[in-house]
Formats: sequence, structure tokens, C-alpha cells
Amino acid sequence: MRAFTAYVEWDPETGLYVGFVPSIPGAHTQAASLDELHQNLKEVLELCLAEYGGTLEDLPRFVGLQQIEVNG
Repeated sequence: MRAFTAYVEWDPETGLYVGFVPSIPGAHTQAASLDELHQNLKEVLELCLAEYGGTLEDLPRFVGLQQIEVNG
């Protein structure tokens, strides 16, 4: 078993939470609540991993986040 880190944003335009797992291509979804988003992410992650041909050790690992400030 391996834990994956999901990046979650709230989209004010749609009023939905959007989540994706950066290390897994195609692992993204959206939902009206955080609980629903968690369940959706788990399902899509399981589907993506079922299609993945390599081992879990071959996948990138979460290191951290950096916040970058820009003028604008």
C-alpha cells in the first residue's frame, strides 16, 4: 500500500473543489464537497493505477510545496 498526495483547489467560478495527484497522469476529479472529492480521488487513483504498467516504486514521490509570489 502507498499513500499519494493530492493537490486540492476550490474553483469560485464553478463552486467545486478540484483535486489531482501530480505524480499520476489522469488522476484528477472534482466534487461539491471535500468528502466527495476524497472519494472521487480514491476511485480515479485506483483506476489509474490499475492501468499503470510499472511498479509503485517507479512513480514520483511527493517532496513538498513552494509558494511563489509574483507581482500582478
